Parts: sequence; structure tokens; C-alpha cells
Amino acid sequence: MKKIVIDPITRLEGHGKILLYLDERGGLKDAVLEIPELRGFERFCRGRRGEEMPQITERICGVCPEAHHLASAKALDDCYGAEVPEPARLQRELFYNAYIFSDHLLHLVFLGGPDLLLPEDTPRAQRNVLGVLQAHPELGKEVVRVRARAQKILDLIGGKAIHPVFALPGGVAKPLTEEDREEVRGHAQAMVGLAEKMVAFFHEQVLPDPGIQSLLLSDECQLPTHYMGLVDGEGAPNFYHGALRIVSAKGAELYCGPAGEALSLIEERSEPWTYVKFPYLKELGWKGFSAGEDSGIYRVGPLARVNVAERMATPLAQEEFERFFDHFGERPVHATFAYHWARLVEMVQAAEDAARLSEEDALTGAEVRGELGQPGEGIGVIEAARGTLFHHYQLDGEGLVERVNLIVATTHNAAGIGLSVKQMAERVVREGELDERLLNRVEMAFRAYDPCLACATHFLPGETPLVVEIYGADGKLLRRVAR
Repeated sequence: MKKIVIDPITRLEGHGKILLYLDERGGLKDAVLEIPELRGFERFCRGRRGEEMPQITERICGVCPEAHHLASAKALDDCYGAEVPEPARLQRELFYNAYIFSDHLLHLVFLGGPDLLLPEDTPRAQRNVLGVLQAHPELGKEVVRVRARAQKILDLIGGKAIHPVFALPGGVAKPLTEEDREEVRGHAQAMVGLAEKMVAFFHEQVLPDPGIQSLLLSDECQLPTHYMGLVDGEGAPNFYHGALRIVSAKGAELYCGPAGEALSLIEERSEPWTYVKFPYLKELGWKGFSAGEDSGIYRVGPLARVNVAERMATPLAQEEFERFFDHFGERPVHATFAYHWARLVEMVQAAEDAARLSEEDALTGAEVRGELGQPGEGIGVIEAARGTLFHHYQLDGEGLVERVNLIVATTHNAAGIGLSVKQMAERVVREGELDERLLNRVEMAFRAYDPCLACATHFLPGETPLVVEIYGADGKLLRRVAR
């Protein structure tokens, strides 16, 4: 049996490798995504003071600290039975929409951008963000400029753009001033302007590409799973709060209710070859690594959120939402590469919502901290850019952490990512492309999810070069392709 190893995989947050196993005839026998590093956050948070958790857990990741910061704060709100005042809630939600916009933009241009915005035959030395900026200089300049403005909103409200410090149990650290509002308003309007340009660019430059159409519509790239995401009272995605909705692979509603209670619907499975767990819907059970209506595997993130939604919350996003489903002609959409388009739909809503929230009268109110009760157990649920994020804490009578459980977006998606990698590997192996292009084409399957393996696990030492090794049926090394 031949073995091909892609180690490490690239343009994502964290570390992992892909192993492809070929039979004696060169056909694909199996493919797995292996995460060989251990995350220890759930263990070393024990004994810490509860109020330290929003600053500790956000260090899991440098790309999505905002998600962990607010999920942690929401868990502590629940632990202390605190009612968050309206000005504090608006601050949190405004901050969070700026984060979603900024993070989605990062993926669409910097991480996933080379897969979307550059021809497949682009030399590997140019298949990166610099290649994107060279190919589309005007768009690139606008993206860099406006993303910096979104980061300024995070800095102004959060105290820091990366690893924010503003959210506390029961509220936030300080009120916003009218001068703060005016600055945020200008940044948010620029975000809306760029969102409109990105939509136009996508429909003019990206969607017409036959290669993109093949990835979106090919049967080989369809993965029928169940979907999970937060929705507001009118059925639109809400990244900060709402009911948790789960729909089946055929679109039937499986659950819609309190987000924290949904933890009871999920089980996690461990495999001996990876440190990432594999959550599944308990009622349907674990049927192995297979998708479909009878499987317990579900997905989260942009594609899942538009699949569980009935509508979008803002007008421009609603227009793109309708174009999205008109294009596929079905609901739910199972095309893995549709994650990119769904990410664009959400980016538009995040920009529009940030602009709306900046106009709320209560945003600059003085009451920003609710009263805290006795410490206990609490669950915080939020939609990270990559999908649903659970923080579940148990505090003792002195407010010290006794137990922590984190289920992050990439963990929810782990089984789906592995299946998508296998689908693409089958396609590539069948075409006989056992060369450097294999590195990128197989990796494209997991990059559609914008995975954060630093959240799903945690790795300390550093980096290694990207290497694919191809072994013969006798176990001897036949070929080595290095990046």
C-alpha cells in the first residue's frame, strides 16, 4: 500500500497533516486529516479565577480571540446569573460584527483567496496573498484599508484589536462616548461600501470561472450532512446570540431552542490517530465517517448558518442570500465550496449590522455592568467566524474554575473536513495528478471550511516545511515533493 503525506497543511490557523493511502493499483483506499498536537486549555484552566477566563481562553488563537473572549464572557454571565445591560449588549454585538466582517475578509482574500482569485495553474511561489494583491491590486488596496478600519473598531471597543480585554461577567468595562460612536460610524460605513464591492467582484470575476462552477456544482464535491447555527427570532443568522437551530440533510428541523441546552444533543468521539474529537448528534448516533440523512455528522460555519436560516437580517445580505439559493436551486446546499460564497453573504450582513448598531441610542448608555449572583455552572454559545462555539464552565463557591469544556467550530466540522478531503483526494488520484498540484488541490477541500486547528487542538514548538512523501506498496519511498 502506498502512503502520501502532506505535512503540514497550509494557509490556515494551526497545524495538521493529511495522509492519503493508495492501493496497489494506485486507487485511493483511504484519506484522513490528522491533528497530531494536543490542546491543554481545558486542563490548565482548572483552579483559575472565573473572571480570568475571557483573557485566558482567547489565547487559544490569534485569528479568532474575539470569539473565545465573548463566548467566555457569556458563559460567565450564565455562571453568575447576571443580566447584561442593553448598552453593554450593544457594545458586545457591535464589536462582534466587526470581528466577523474582518475575519471573513481575511479568509476570502488572504487564506482562501488564492484558491478563488488565482488560476489553478498559478506557480506555487505566487499562489499566496502577494499573488492575489498583484493580480487584483485595486481591490487588494481597498481590502487592506477597510479591514484596518474594522480592526480599529475592535481596538476602540475591545481595548486591543487582538486579545481584547473589555468583556466582563455581567457586561463590559466602560461606556462608549458619542465621539466613539462617531468614529465607529465612519468605519462601519466603509465596511458596507467594501462589502458591496466584494459582492460585485465575486459575481463578475469569480463565479463565472468554469473551475469554480465545477467545484460548486460537481457531484463529487457535495457532502450531505446536517447543519447547526444560531438564529434570531425571525430566523436570520445572529452571530452573537439567539436560538440554536439544527436542520437535517434534507432540510427538516431537528431542533430549535435554547443554545446551551443543545449540548445535551451532542456526543464526542475520539479516534486514536488524532487529538481532535468528532462530535455527532447523539440521537442519530455515530455511523462511522459517512455522510447522509442517517449519519450523526453535522457541519457548522457560514454554509451551515445560511442553511439553517430562513432569511438574512439586513437588506443587501438578503439579496445575496436569495442569489445564493437561486444559483443552487435547492435547500439545504451541500456543496463544500459553497462555504466561500456563504462567507461573503455573512460578511455583508456583518457590515450592515455594524452600521445599524452604531446608530442605536442606547449604545452610549452609562449602565454597562449587571449585578452578579453566586457562582455556579454556565454555558456561553456564540457563532465564531468558523461556526458554533460552546464554552461550558463549572465554578466553585469561591468563583474558581472546577471544570471546563470547549467545543469549537473546527471540532464540530472535523468529520466533515475529513470527508471533504477524502472526496477531493479521490478526484485528484483518479486524474493521476501525483505531483505538486496535489498539495494545493487536496488542501483546497479543507481550506473551504477556514479551519482553526489552533482552536481544535493546540501546538507549541513551531513550524516544519511542507512535504509530500509517496511510498510504494513495499513501503519504500518512491518520491518526495517538498515546498
